[in-house]
Amino acid sequence: MKDVTELLKSKYPVIQGGMANIATHQLCAAVSNAGGFGLLGSGGWDKERMREEIKKTRALTDKPFGLNIMLMSPHAESLSDLVIEENIQVVTTGAGNPGIYMEKWKAANITVIPVVPSVALAKRVVRSGADAVIVEGTEAGGHIGEISTFALVPQVVDAVNVPVIAAGGIADYRGVDAAFALGAKGVQVGTVLLASDECPIHENYKQKIVKAKDTETIVTGRETKAPVRVLKNKMAKEYIKLSRQGVGLEELEKLTLGSLSRAVFDGDQDTGSFMAGQVAGLVKAVRPVKEILDDLFLKSRAYQENHA
Repeated sequence: MKDVTELLKSKYPVIQGGMANIATHQLCAAVSNAGGFGLLGSGGWDKERMREEIKKTRALTDKPFGLNIMLMSPHAESLSDLVIEENIQVVTTGAGNPGIYMEKWKAANITVIPVVPSVALAKRVVRSGADAVIVEGTEAGGHIGEISTFALVPQVVDAVNVPVIAAGGIADYRGVDAAFALGAKGVQVGTVLLASDECPIHENYKQKIVKAKDTETIVTGRETKAPVRVLKNKMAKEYIKLSRQGVGLEELEKLTLGSLSRAVFDGDQDTGSFMAGQVAGLVKAVRPVKEILDDLFLKSRAYQENHA
């Protein structure tokens, strides 16, 4: 079984989460330059927008980086061609099984690492050719499953024969140690990188992460089968209230339309969607990406033992 750093060609066995509107060229390049593996998050962006992001990233780093494709995106198919055209060596995917793209990606020698929320999907994507899996638990920010990271990771480790990368609930070296103890070969982090100097989000967003307590997150969309973990604010509480009253999906979507952009670009404290994981309560300061990654691994006994 390949080591994660060998798969990614990175110093540290860590992938930066492919967060929509956030994982742009600035953050992606900073993570790769600091020894991690940076990702561009395509979100709902189209092929040409992503081609421009790839170009900008290459202007900032000569290190490897990858692209995250949300399979529910209307642009997923064209993005699946873009990674081949632009010689992107690693693709991560979310919201489904990338099996329909696997043949052409494998022909182009692309490493494919899907995000999975269950043992069943992990087995399915490995059968279709995945080189590793990112096992993301309900502790994570944004779109989530229902099983906790540290219950799910060892079950997936036992079920597949490819490297498992743990995601959700990891913000310092203790999370890295726990993930390795459960059989993971690497980690993916997102929330802790929101509070970085290089992250291109509004300062209000960063400060909400830094000031967050352990009970600060809330999950919207459980009733509509689209759960999303965010920091509590006026909009999130209103969404929960209306959904419990049985308000229809169309009305709820009006409430959230453009909310992520309002958080990322405007720092709108009331109506923005501030996606973040439960681990936000561990994040105490805005720091350079390099300092964050060094702290994750240089203090980790498990990492030191495995990469001595």
